Amino acid sequence: MADQIDITPRLAEYVREVSLREDDILRELREETAGLPAGVAMQVLAEEGQFLALLAGLVNARSVLEIGTFTGYSTLCLARALPTGGRVVTCDITDRWPSIGADYWERAGVADRIDLRVGDARETLAKLLAEEGPDGFDLVFIDADKVGYPWYYELSLPLVRPGGLIVVDNTLFFGRVADPAAQDPDTKAIRELNTRLHTDERVDVSMLAAADGITLLRRRP
Repeated sequence: MADQIDITPRLAEYVREVSLREDDILRELREETAGLPAGVAMQVLAEEGQFLALLAGLVNARSVLEIGTFTGYSTLCLARALPTGGRVVTCDITDRWPSIGADYWERAGVADRIDLRVGDARETLAKLLAEEGPDGFDLVFIDADKVGYPWYYELSLPLVRPGGLIVVDNTLFFGRVADPAAQDPDTKAIRELNTRLHTDERVDVSMLAAADGITLLRRRP
């Protein structure tokens, strides 16, 4: 039986050569983001953005919730995957970084599909539930501050429809989750969530050893 393959830099480049379909708008946004402090570490990989768009299409998403915008690369990928009239509600603690992505959203012709909510995401999610009720989103993407992950998951679960998908990024967190010596708050929060998801009967779960760890959760009907 084949084991997990080690992804060398050359193999990662090969995957991009034969799979990635990043156009000029996405590439320019990624390159501008890479020039920011911690920009490379905080931005999703280009191939992960493409994967998110594919997932949105597979669940026939019309309404997407994103927790953690940064400069909006993944936001743009998701918005492009939606049909006319679809929407991405994206949450960030500040409008400083999303303002960079806004120009690219306009250039791509999808700015009207993107609803940026600025503030504490826990408050934003509670407000969405109160205003719109449960089951209003087809897909949720969680990629924000890691300490908040357990709360973001619990708050977003009732917002996604039965049969809908929650995607959690960074669930391997640079490999630190498997290192007992790593006891920083971020790593501990992700470990807590990973352990909880393993036995959560409300969802079907699959953790992928791709990028920095991607966990897929289907809310059970």
